[in-house]
Amino acid sequence: MENLFKGIHNLSLDSKGRLGIPITYRDHIMGLLKGSMVITIDTEEKCLLLYPSSVWSKIQDKISNLPSFNKNARRIQRLLIGHAEDIDVDSSGRILISKPLREYASLSKKIILIGQGEKFEIWDQGCWNENVEMWREEATSVDDEEALSDLSI
Repeated sequence: MENLFKGIHNLSLDSKGRLGIPITYRDHIMGLLKGSMVITIDTEEKCLLLYPSSVWSKIQDKISNLPSFNKNARRIQRLLIGHAEDIDVDSSGRILISKPLREYASLSKKIILIGQGEKFEIWDQGCWNENVEMWREEATSVDDEEALSDLSI
């Protein structure tokens, strides 16, 4: 995908649970992706994941092919696929986030949309701010340093 999602966007959720996609990405999503997206929960953090449908279908195939007798694989299958919802970006560039997903991520009016390459994360602003502070204070473990040793910024 040539137009990767990046950056942090401060947005507002309206009273109906709709979130406007930033104009920067709207043409790409509406044109190339036909406005078709999938939203689901993050299994490790209290946020939502928003994928273009084409990207999600590859992920769902991988998840579905995990061994069903593996406890962690079953957990991921149940949570990620079980909470996944097909959504369309409307003509005003908004998506409607269902009440169960809004409740899972404790979304209030102030939202953070963060680009993560082929997907977005959707966070409640308060929860995002708390986590950012924690992440900044965390030390990188030795195992993580080895995994990241080839990364140069």
